[in-house]
Amino acid sequence: MSGSATQTVYEKLRASLLAGLYQPEEKLKISELGAAFAVSPGAIREALARLTAEGLVTALPQRGFRVAPVSVADLRDLTDMRIEIETKCLRRAIANGDLGWETAVIAAHHRMAATPIAADDGSFSPAWTIAHGEFHAALAQACGSFWMLRVRDLLFVHNERYLDLARKADRGRRDAAREHRELMEAALARDAERAAAVMAAHLGKTRDTIEAVLLASAALSAQR
Repeated sequence: MSGSATQTVYEKLRASLLAGLYQPEEKLKISELGAAFAVSPGAIREALARLTAEGLVTALPQRGFRVAPVSVADLRDLTDMRIEIETKCLRRAIANGDLGWETAVIAAHHRMAATPIAADDGSFSPAWTIAHGEFHAALAQACGSFWMLRVRDLLFVHNERYLDLARKADRGRRDAAREHRELMEAALARDAERAAAVMAAHLGKTRDTIEAVLLASAALSAQR
């Protein structure tokens, strides 16, 4: 039972962290989380330990658990690595992918395109966030490397913590649908050079949007 409780708490907390429902460096109190999820403190500690291992939570001696911080430096480093890995995965998938891969990419793109992007509060809708992740995963799936895909997934997850800032900053002005369509078309055309260029530009634009938000927030805090 405790294992089941830990898994449930882990999944719910992880989803909340990736959705930005907890602020960076916010303290995660075991007693409050235990009451909120109606589980034992032990289950909360185990879930937080797993999230710490993933880098989504930090644990400091005598200070407990906190949401992992965000920063411009981390965003830049994360995006550089994502561009490196995503483009390599995409090139290999284009070279290796069969008809099943093409079909999966088309289906994932269709689901994403048919899903409303914005929630009522102006953030990304949970359904679109899932469909977006599945589309990018489908593009890379045929790369043929277990470890490359594992690293790609890890980087994608950490980028999710920043992603909602992009939506709140551009307020729908960015034509993400066109960017994703171009990415799909280049991949299906087996044009590895164009696909890699479109991917790099797509990820770079997200980075630039989020970086502007982080810098503006830092400047505002400095004035207080």
